[in-house]
Amino acid sequence: MDLAPEDIERLVAAAAAARDHAYAPYSRFRVGAALLLPDGGVSSGCNVENASFGLAVCAERNAVAAAVAAGARSFRALVVITDVSPPAPPCGACRQVLSEFGDFPVVLANATGDRLVTSVSVLLPGAFDRRALEAD
Repeated sequence: MDLAPEDIERLVAAAAAARDHAYAPYSRFRVGAALLLPDGGVSSGCNVENASFGLAVCAERNAVAAAVAAGARSFRALVVITDVSPPAPPCGACRQVLSEFGDFPVVLANATGDRLVTSVSVLLPGAFDRRALEAD
């Protein structure tokens, strides 16, 4: 995984800023996410909860949606930041959404400075892959 330390810290800062805007009145579990785009830009998102819990949207999927809306179709890296220790990984739904855009580094971080570098493929081995359907 070729990810420079300065890129990680830039993404951590963007994810932390997004986390500060999280709308989490029910769980109080604030999450921020920041994607590194191929052109070096950053797309961030935070979790947005709802009284109808199934309508909540995770930070990771909000970051992906913002990036796609801006024209991105691939990502160089993702940082997810929470307030818990150890840092929390994306949920299963987010892992599947991330896998749609390839395999890239995922840095799990928290506010106390812990960092764990992994990847989409490690987080979701055997992901459902539409490309396998296109091969037929």
